[in-house]
Amino acid sequence: MTTSPVDIVETFLQHFEAMDFDAALTLLADDVEYTNIPIGTVRGHDGVRQVLEPFFAPIHENEFLILRRAATGNVVFLERLDRHRLDHGWRELPVNSVFEVHDGRVTVWRDYFDLATAATIHAAGAA
Repeated sequence: MTTSPVDIVETFLQHFEAMDFDAALTLLADDVEYTNIPIGTVRGHDGVRQVLEPFFAPIHENEFLILRRAATGNVVFLERLDRHRLDHGWRELPVNSVFEVHDGRVTVWRDYFDLATAATIHAAGAA
């Protein structure tokens, strides 16, 4: 049975939403290119962990709501509302993402969001 690029991306996000980084990384190519548009680009599983684990450390729970999706071939576009529960309640971060999937794994992942909005999430977790 073949799994579509959309299915792979959505399964990846489900693992990521649960903060199961080990399971999520199995769906990323070893040399994945992850670009966090306002911040920069990293490569590989270690690079992804170095960017995301500190951001998610103060978060107790996530909800990644997929508002819109489009796919063509191996490219998947998502409009999401990422909701994060911290000590002082829920914070929301609108995100647009582009993924490329090859041989059943994500090879390119780009997240586009407002850095100031993301900073308020992190600041709320430190409060």
